[in-house]
Parts: sequence; C-alpha cells; structure tokens
Amino acid sequence: MSRLPLFDFAGWTLTVLRRVLYLVTRTQVFPETPETLKLRPDLPVCYVLNERHLSNLLVLDHECRELGLPAALRPLRDRAFTARRSVFFLSGKPRGSIVSNPRSDHSELLRSLVRTAVANSGFDVQLVPVTILWGREPGKQESVLKALFAETWQQVSTLRHLFAIVIHGRHTVVRFNAPISLRELLSGDVDERRAVRKLGRILRVHFRRQREMAIGPDLSHRRTQLRSLLNMPSVRAAIAAEADSKSISLLAAQRSAREFAIEIASDYTYSVVRAFALFLTWVWNKVYNGVEVHNFERVTQVAPGHGIVYVPCHRSHIDYLLLSYIIFNRGLMVPHIAAGANLNLPLVGSVLRRSGAFFLRRKIKGEPLYATVFQEYVHLMIDRGFPMEYFIEGGRSRSGRTLAPKAGILAMTVQSFVRSRARPLVFVPVYIGYEKLMEGSSYLAELHGRPKKSESLIGLLRAAQVLRQNFGRVHVNFGPPLALAEFLDAHHPSWRDENFDAQAPWLRGAVDATATELARRINGLAVVTPVNLVAVTLLSTPKHAADMRLLQGQIEHLQYLLTETPYAETIIQCGMPAQAVIDYVCRLDLVQRYPHPLGDMIRAEEQQAALLVYFRNNVLHLFALPALLACLVSHNQVLTRQRAREAIKGIYGLLRAELFLPWEVDRLDVLIDRTEAALSSRGLIIGDGQSALLRAPPPNSEASPELRQLGEIIRPTLERQFLTLALLQHHGSGRLTRAALEEATHLLAQRLAMLYEFNSAEFSEKLLFANVIRNLIDAGILQADDAGLLCFDERITLAAAQTELLLAAEVRHSIQLIARAAPAVDSATTPAASS
Repeated sequence: MSRLPLFDFAGWTLTVLRRVLYLVTRTQVFPETPETLKLRPDLPVCYVLNERHLSNLLVLDHECRELGLPAALRPLRDRAFTARRSVFFLSGKPRGSIVSNPRSDHSELLRSLVRTAVANSGFDVQLVPVTILWGREPGKQESVLKALFAETWQQVSTLRHLFAIVIHGRHTVVRFNAPISLRELLSGDVDERRAVRKLGRILRVHFRRQREMAIGPDLSHRRTQLRSLLNMPSVRAAIAAEADSKSISLLAAQRSAREFAIEIASDYTYSVVRAFALFLTWVWNKVYNGVEVHNFERVTQVAPGHGIVYVPCHRSHIDYLLLSYIIFNRGLMVPHIAAGANLNLPLVGSVLRRSGAFFLRRKIKGEPLYATVFQEYVHLMIDRGFPMEYFIEGGRSRSGRTLAPKAGILAMTVQSFVRSRARPLVFVPVYIGYEKLMEGSSYLAELHGRPKKSESLIGLLRAAQVLRQNFGRVHVNFGPPLALAEFLDAHHPSWRDENFDAQAPWLRGAVDATATELARRINGLAVVTPVNLVAVTLLSTPKHAADMRLLQGQIEHLQYLLTETPYAETIIQCGMPAQAVIDYVCRLDLVQRYPHPLGDMIRAEEQQAALLVYFRNNVLHLFALPALLACLVSHNQVLTRQRAREAIKGIYGLLRAELFLPWEVDRLDVLIDRTEAALSSRGLIIGDGQSALLRAPPPNSEASPELRQLGEIIRPTLERQFLTLALLQHHGSGRLTRAALEEATHLLAQRLAMLYEFNSAEFSEKLLFANVIRNLIDAGILQADDAGLLCFDERITLAAAQTELLLAAEVRHSIQLIARAAPAVDSATTPAASS
C-alpha cells in the first residue's frame, strides 16, 4: 500500500488550472444525474480517459464535482490498495505521438490495479470510462478553421488539441459510461501481463464505439464515397444494361449514373448542422411550449457497436427537423434521412443535404439504373455503420393514424443487412405526438378533395407566419430497439446459412413482417396528451358539445381505462386532472367554453372539430377494445359474454390489421375479461355473473350516454368496413378491380357524408379505404384473379353479418342504400380507375 503526501501541491495546481480552463469551456454532460450510473457505494471508483491530455483530466475532475461523483483528482483508497489519483489514461502517451504504441504503453495505475486484483481475490474496483469530445465532426466541413480543429478520427498532437480547446471549448461533450467491474473483466485470469493487455483491448474497443456513436464512422470525402458507389459491381452492371437498353454509349450511361448519385447522396457538414440546430432552438421556443423527450436512454444504450435505423411515425414536415435536433443535442450523430425529392428545393435542399438528408424520387418504376444506384447507396450507408432515418408509411398521415407501411427502403435495408452482416443493426421506433399541427389547414383541404399543393420555396416563405402561433407541446417517445438479426432468427432460422437472394420468398415475407412489427411498435409508443383526451370524448357527442361536468367524467373514464387496461407498457399517459385537461385545450383554442347558468358548456366549432379528428385518431387504437365492447353492449342492451366474445373475435382480424393492434387472437379472452371488469367498475356496464349476461345501464341513467359515447369512438372505423363489404356484395364477385373498388368506396363515402352528415372529412379518405381492402385481401376474404378482378365467397357475408351487432339499423340501412345506388362498373373499363 503506497503512502500519500501530507500536502498535494500537484492537486492544488490542477485545481487552479481547472478554473482557468473553464473560462473558455462549456460542457454538455451525459447522463444528467449520477443515479443513472448506478455506482456501488461499497466499491472504489476509478475513471478511465482515452487520450492523455491535461485538459481532459481537468474537465473530468470538474464534472465529477458538479455531479456529486467521487472526485477524479482525489486519492483512490481501499483496504487493499491506495493511489494518489482515481483516474488513469488508457494510453501511456498522447494520441498522435510519434512513438506512441497504445497496445504496449499502459498506465502504471492500470498495471497496479490488475496486479492487486490478481493477487487479492477480494479486491474489486469500478472502472468508469469517460468520453470527452471537443467539438463533434464526422468528416469534412466547409469551414476551414473548424474543420482543422474539430473532433475527427485522425490522431492529434498536443498543440492541435490546444487549438481545438480554444475553438470548440464551448461545444464539449462529456459522457460518463456505465461502471465496469475489474473483477468481472479479469474473469479469473492470473497472468498479470495478459490481463493488462486484455483489459486495455476491451477499453479501446469501448472508446472507439463511443466515438463512433458521437461523430459517426470514419467518413471519407464525399467524392470518395461516390467513387466507391459507382464502382460497385451491381452499379457497373446496371450502367452496362442502361447503355444497351437505351442504345447510348457507355460513357453517357456512366454520366447518368453519376448524376443520379449526386442527386441522391447527402453531404453532411457539421457547420451547417450546428447553425441549423441553433436556428431550430429559436424556432421551437417561438412556436412550442416545450419539446418533451421520453426514453432517449434506449438509444444511447444500444448505439455503441450497432448500426441504427430510426423509424418514426410521419405526421408533419417538422418530423425530419425535430428528430435530428433531439439526437444531435443529446450527443449522438445526426442520422442520414431519406427525404422525398419534392423537398430538394433551391436553397432548402442544399441545407437539408448538408444536414444529413439524402433524396429519393417518389416514383422510380422504369428507372432501373436509378433504382440500383439508390439501393447501393443505402447499402453503403448501412455497411459503413451510418445511422439512418426514414418513414415506413411513405407519406405524411393526413388522418392522424398510422398508415400501412410501404416496403421500399425498408426492403433495401433488410436485404443489405442479410447480404453483408457487417455489424449488428437495430431499428428504433419513434412516436412523435403534436398538440397542434402546422399543416392542419392543408390536411383538411386535401381530405375535402382539393389536390395536394406541391412544395415550393414561396410556400415555405409563406409558412413563416406560423411563428406567430402557439402549437402547444411536442412529445417524442423512443421505443425499445428491434434487433434485426434476432427478428430474422425467429422468422427464418436458417437465413445465415443460405446464399443471398433478393427475390427469396422468405426474405419478402421477412420484410412484410418487419414492417408490420415496426408499425405496431410505433403505435405502442403513443403519448396521450390533453388534446387527445378532449378529442376522443368531444367528438363522440352528437354536436361536438358537452356539459363541462359530463365531459370531465368521460375524460376520467378514459384515463381509468388506460390505467386498468393498458395497451402497452411503453405508452405515456396523461396524468393531469380532467379539469386541467379541458382548460389546457381551451388555451390552445381548439375548443370553446360557453358560460351558462346551469353549467359551462364545451364545444368544438366545425373547423375545430375537423382538426380534432386528427388527434382522436392518434390514440384511437388505445381505446379500440374498450370501445368495441361498449359499442356491443350499448347497441344490444343485453347479450351474453360468449356472444360478445364471438362478435369481437369476428371483427378483430380486420380491426387489428387496420389499427395495427398487437394482440394475437388467443389472448383476446383475457383482454376482454379485463376490459369488462374495468367498464363494470366504472358503472358503464352491468355484469351478471350467474347468467353470464352483459347489460347496459338503464336508459335514464347518466351512465347510459357515457357508454354510448365510448362506443362511438370506434364507429367510423366499423362504418368504413361495412361500406366496403356492402359495395362488394352489391357488385358481386369478379366485377371490380382493386383500384376501382378503392375509387368507388372513396366516392361513395364522400356522398354518404354529405347526405347523412357522417362523421368528418377523414371518413372518406381514400388511403383508409385502400387499407381496408388490403386487409380483406391479406385475410383471404378477397382474392385477385389473373385479370386483376376481386373475387370472394360466402365468407364476405359472414364478415358483414358481424356488424349487425355493432351498428344501428338506420346506419346499416343508409350505407346499403348508398351502395345500391352506385353505378354498375364494366370490368373492361376498370383499369382506367387506377390512373
């Protein structure tokens, strides 16, 4: 055991230098609270720094004191071991030193710790690796000064590091990593030299992964990337095929391929990302009351050593900016984002490209060379470990619900992973929830039949007026990562042993299964906001108006159901009292409060109600099962538990596919029982244990309209399905193509809404009917013959019969009447419907 001096002159000197350093240094520290590290109080702590720079030591000591952690410059004391400092550098000489050899130059403190641990089996210490980055820079920048002195993968001298402190000191990232037990790392190794080498190797890998997580993989110049892309065998083969098919020279085909590559590829530039982050901070402060981020630690835990694909829901153009902003501000590399070519506008496209965006044309059919270049670019990004982000829904949801996934780029991702398996790959589902939408008015216009306006620079400038409005809060919830290798193991266990074949049936099935699983996981991350609760309750009333007291009660019912019948553990609930929920939504000007002597009224005007539909649909799936049971009991007044279960199971297949519900059919009995218990405890249904009957409350009771309103939540979805089935029955089997049926249901729904005041504009949204039809095909109820005509048998009658227990007779009659009024469709002319 070494003896300590009475006065630590060196420590006093370092304290003075630390104070001087922090005149020019500002840090961003992760994690923000020491409790996250879960340090054991009975074991000593020793910090590990990668690079031997005095500035790193001073920053570490300062941040330890700020967080209340054991000080790095204080002695390390244990009954079996004492040292002057509680920190060591992994390498014995600075990174960049001419004679440095990190594999042999190990710290003396590291050797002493290992020597003591080998000699004393009861000795252990917690090693806490700490990563310090002075400016984050994955690759080349246009700013010469910052590019010279920012963090890169290149080795640096002491002088260069000093300049980096001066230039980037105010953008320093400090990350404390989870403690590592020295005893566990040694794993019984009794050879001291071998144990030191093993520990050094493990720590070097750890620090490399941390650096890669923050600044991205070692990135070569963009021209080198494009050269590598164009030299890939598949691209060269596509170039030759292009020259042959279009009868052009090989040089002209090569020129086309290069133009495609330049059009697609991102040009990540840190200076632009940093400036953009500052600008977005100002924008968010202007338009939002806050950006709430939930469970980001799920990303930081998996980021080292993994390729990451962020898969958010797509609700707004803001999604691109918001997610990258959050990731950047939490110390990770901004992902490369797949953006539609419609956003590649003058000036805007350049900024987005330099912020990590790469561009994809909406339609690539008939462009095999473009498709090959794009697919190989995606493969290059995945193979080199760049984080990526894309929206599996394809476009923004105009209705507020999760849209059916499109395989496209997801298929490219899965194929690339199966093809190379360069590193583990995980998908991180992300839910983004708004309380008001910047595009709300344009979405309503599109749902009412107006054509979508193309993005333009002038339109973007006009949109600047939104900076004067208040859009409430934004919630971003990060879900548990989906490890692709493990998912493929469950889907097709022998995939590792088979030769890669992009057309293999199992691979196409795996892509579809991955897409569905990701959509379900995104739905399972929903954040319930006050706007969602008011939208669900108020839109279930006949005139979108309710007494304040009754509205509070209905909101409390929903909050109780979320607690007692939880959809998923990853859901974030709204814990505000019902009165506070209503007051909050009133302040956002989404509903109006009307004072009245008999009690205040809450009402949504026509425009407000149309916007609220979007936010109801955000969380519709959370209440699908309670609403379905409420609809059954309310409509029938009395029915047996067995009949209720049969009806729910009969409609569940289509409902599950449309709302991406997570439960298998064999779990429904337990879920239905739990839902019945919750509704009974709120007095909304009356269960008779002896006769196994479910009864609705008496018609003159307050609970009766509450039960009916709960059932109204799911009614528009059921009506859409019934309209589709009624139209098929009217035309008959083998008379309509898929495109013709989509168009017919869309037009008839519009007519139904105008004639009978059904629901809202989103009721007739074409994409929703397309989803219903896709679900009928996936369920095997519909089949397309060789001519593309949809055929069905008596099962469609059984599916339609289930709705008799769920929809009122007048509703079914109205739908059947409008379906019979539909004009006959000549199968010879149906292809035109798809144009």
